[in-house]
Amino acid sequence: MRTTLLLFAFLPSLCAADFDGFARAIHQVETGGRVGPILSDNGKALGPLCIHRVCWLDVKDKIGGKYEDCADLAYSIRVLRAYCERYERKALRENDFEPLARLFNSGPNWRNKRHLTDSYWRKVKAQMKPSKS
Repeated sequence: MRTTLLLFAFLPSLCAADFDGFARAIHQVETGGRVGPILSDNGKALGPLCIHRVCWLDVKDKIGGKYEDCADLAYSIRVLRAYCERYERKALRENDFEPLARLFNSGPNWRNKRHLTDSYWRKVKAQMKPSKS
């Protein structure tokens, strides 16, 4: 029983670390790890995670701030998490990063255009694999 309680005590930090790894992978795929007020997708996306305004609008009531805050990496990660929570809560809870990556790449209707997100998911998945030293 004691071992079980200890395991449950560490679960939130394990989940957070997993999501952090996912966010780092998105960061690498989107901007190669760069930070700051990066404009991408012909000026339609902002910051280290390339947050589109429509994505931010979907979660701004939950996280506050203004769109320009997406230039900050920590804020962009908050947007990413809130967006995943809004549209793929089960996948987020289960650390199922494939639907989360596809969602982030193509929006809430990604299942209708899944084939368009295959390449993106492969890139994110490759970034999430531990490097062999």
